[in-house]
Amino acid sequence: MRNLRPFVMILMSLGIGLAAMTVAAQWLRDRGLQQTRAVLVAAHDVAAGTRLDGSMLEVAHWPNDAILAPALASLEEAQGRVTTSALMRGEPLLQAKLAAKGETGGLSAMLSEGRRAVTVKVNEVVGVAGFALPGNYVDVMVHTTDPQNQPVSRIVLERIRVMAVAQDAGPQDNKPRVVNAVTLEVTPQEAERMDLARSVGTLSLVLRSQNDTAPVVTQGARKRDVLFAEAPTADAPRARHAPPPAAREERPEVLRGVKASSQ
Repeated sequence: MRNLRPFVMILMSLGIGLAAMTVAAQWLRDRGLQQTRAVLVAAHDVAAGTRLDGSMLEVAHWPNDAILAPALASLEEAQGRVTTSALMRGEPLLQAKLAAKGETGGLSAMLSEGRRAVTVKVNEVVGVAGFALPGNYVDVMVHTTDPQNQPVSRIVLERIRVMAVAQDAGPQDNKPRVVNAVTLEVTPQEAERMDLARSVGTLSLVLRSQNDTAPVVTQGARKRDVLFAEAPTADAPRARHAPPPAAREERPEVLRGVKASSQ
């Protein structure tokens, strides 16, 4: 019995240690779950304008501080909703990336509230050689004539989001695509200005950085700005120095009976 006693003590110690580790692990897990919350994430990449179903989503636990915007937590909330922008695998499903309930999908579901979609006819040059892709931002420039019937080019709309190229609203591996039409997201007032600009001149798209949000005010470019802005001015004729006045000849002035000094 005395020989078994040390082994019994060792077994008891191992049992107590194992129980303590189990309790500690459970406590840590419960504490971790209290600092996280269950959210819906994309099970795989989802294109913009897609109607969601259960196979596209899964539940994951995210830290509470990692999610700044309201995220959906149940499949019932997301079932049948349409995405307004693309989702990457593992990305939380936010309300801001979903169209309103009842939207049937398509391009109209991707429009922000109060916005409109306008399609512009483009070619390889006007469409920035196909680099204006969905999600990019462009400025709209018009080439027309001013009140003096002189040609002028000027930016009329700034930071306009590209919604679709041709009939595709989703990214295509970010490869440039030369198409004949680009659809832009604008306000109603911008739609009016664009329609008027299209009727009085020729439109061009100017690709801009997505991080560039500063407004730009220009006066437009005219022919004289292109032809004469850097033209050297003709040298002004050198001023000719006037010759020095001739020295006045001094002559003695003779008065009657008096010799006057010269003046």
